[in-house]
Amino acid sequence: MVADTLSEVLGSEVLGLRTKEPLPPTFLMTEVEKGLPLAALDRLAKAVAPDDAGFAFRLVSRATLARRRKALATAGHTAASRLSAEEGARVARLAAVWAFAREVWGSDEEARSFLFHPHPLLDGRRPVDVVLANEFGRPLVEGILGRLQYGSAV
Repeated sequence: MVADTLSEVLGSEVLGLRTKEPLPPTFLMTEVEKGLPLAALDRLAKAVAPDDAGFAFRLVSRATLARRRKALATAGHTAASRLSAEEGARVARLAAVWAFAREVWGSDEEARSFLFHPHPLLDGRRPVDVVLANEFGRPLVEGILGRLQYGSAV
């Protein structure tokens, strides 16, 4: 059995997680539960918003991220230096959407433009904001991307 969507496989790659094809359906879920490494957050933030040094703080609060970085520097790769399951879920959610947007649009720049501009099918909200708001945002944005991919989106 393989991962449910291509975006989950590509999202794992964006996060820098080791991937062996085919991935088990629970791969990303298991990695998030174990705690994603800070490097996954850094890779995603740099890919999605390379010109925004504070973008990572939309995913993990500044104070929490500082604490995790300090734990990494002093104690190495321990649970205290990894993302919580909630933080990891937010990171993985955005990584999957980012991977799908890159696939649909064909370039990082166009995927970024889609994510950071208000969209009429989201009541004028930016797709990145909808995805980060909660778990209900991902399928909304992926639905738009799917329609764009197959030529049926507004």
